[in-house]
Amino acid sequence: MQNIKRILFITLILAVTVIVVLQAKNALKSTQKGQSGISLKVAFPNLKFDNPVEFVSPNDGTDRNFVIEQSGVIKVFKNNPNVKNAASFLNIEKKVRSGGEMGLLGLTFHPDYKNNGYFYVNYTAGEKLHTVISRFKVSENNPNLADPASEIILLTFDQPFENHNGGKVAFGNDGYLYIATGDGGAGGDPHKNGQSKKTLLGKILRIDVNKASGNFKYSVPADNPFAGNQNSFREEIFAYGLRNPWRFSVDHVTGDVWVGDVGQNKIEEVDIVKKGGNYGWNTMEAEECFKADNCSKEGLSLPVWSYKQGSETGRSITGGYVYRGKKLAALKGKYIYGDYVSGNIWTLTAAGQGKYKSNVLSKLDGQLSSFGEDANHELYICSYNEGKIYTIVNTGKEL
Repeated sequence: MQNIKRILFITLILAVTVIVVLQAKNALKSTQKGQSGISLKVAFPNLKFDNPVEFVSPNDGTDRNFVIEQSGVIKVFKNNPNVKNAASFLNIEKKVRSGGEMGLLGLTFHPDYKNNGYFYVNYTAGEKLHTVISRFKVSENNPNLADPASEIILLTFDQPFENHNGGKVAFGNDGYLYIATGDGGAGGDPHKNGQSKKTLLGKILRIDVNKASGNFKYSVPADNPFAGNQNSFREEIFAYGLRNPWRFSVDHVTGDVWVGDVGQNKIEEVDIVKKGGNYGWNTMEAEECFKADNCSKEGLSLPVWSYKQGSETGRSITGGYVYRGKKLAALKGKYIYGDYVSGNIWTLTAAGQGKYKSNVLSKLDGQLSSFGEDANHELYICSYNEGKIYTIVNTGKEL
C-alpha cells in the first residue's frame, strides 16, 4: 500500500512538472528573448496568417499594414497591437500557382499611392510556369479593398523550374521599380541564367512604371547599364549574377539596395547591389569558386558579408532592412537580417574601409520568411510556419 501511495505521489509531481514546463513554453511563445538586450514579441496577438511571406506598409498617412499570404491573398489591418481582424484586401488565389517556393511573393505600393491607388505584385502562375509582375488599383469606394479587375500585367517571364523565384518588388529612392528574380531553379544554375545578360533570371531588374514605351506598359530607365545595347541584352537588368535573392530592401536614407542571396550548399551572402554589378553566380558562390578549384574573379562584385551554412548559423538567408526606426536607437543604421532555417537574426555594422561586422541579435523559434517595415520604419518579422508577425522590443539591457 505504501509503495502504491509513493508511486501515485511521484506521478502527481511529474504531472505538475510537465504542466509547469508547458505553461512556461507557451508564455515564451509571445515573447522570445535574445541575448543582446532585445526580445522578439508577437506584434498583433489576435491575428494569424496562412504562410506569411511579406509585410509592407504604404506611405499614405493611414497607418495600415499589409501581409501577403503565399497562396495569393493580401490582408490589411490597422497598425495597432490590439487589432482584432485583418480584412482581405486582394484575393488572387485563382491566378496564383503556390506551394514550395512558388506563390504570391511580392507587394509594394507606388510612392504616390495616396493619390493614384496603384500597387504592384509579383507572383508565379500557369501550367507553363511563369512569373507575373502586375499592377492593381485600390477600390474607388473602399480603401481596405482592391479592385481585382484592375490588373495590368507589366512583365512576364518563364520559369524553367519550381524553385528560385526571388519575388521581392520595391521602389527605389529614384522612383523606379526594382524586381528580384532567381536563377530559374533546379540546382547549380544548369541553364547558366545568372551570368546570361539575355535573360531576366538571376537578376535585379529596374523599370520605370510611370512611363510606357511602345507595346510595353513600362519603360527602361535611360541609365540602366544595358539600355540601348546592340547585343540583345535585356535592358531591364540593373545587376546580375544572383542565385535566389530572397528579400532585398532599399535604405530610404542612402538609397542602397541590400540583398540576401541564398547559397547552394555552402555559403549565404549579403550584397549591396550597384548598377551593372555582377555578383558572381554561378561562377562563384559568395567569395568562393563554385564547382572549380580556380575561377576568374575579374569584374565580379564580392558580398559585403557571408556565412558558412551549418547547424549554428543556418542554411537559407532572409534579407532584411537597415533599421531607420525610432524605438531602438542603438540599432539605427545597422542592417538587420536573418536565416529562414535557423531563425537566427543578426546585425551588420559598418566597420570602415568597406568592411562589416556581424553580431547575433536574437533568434526566432519559427521559419523566418521575411522582414518588413511599418510606415514609421519600425521592423517586423514574418514567422512562416507559425503564421505570426513579431516585432523587436528593448528589454532594458544595453544593446
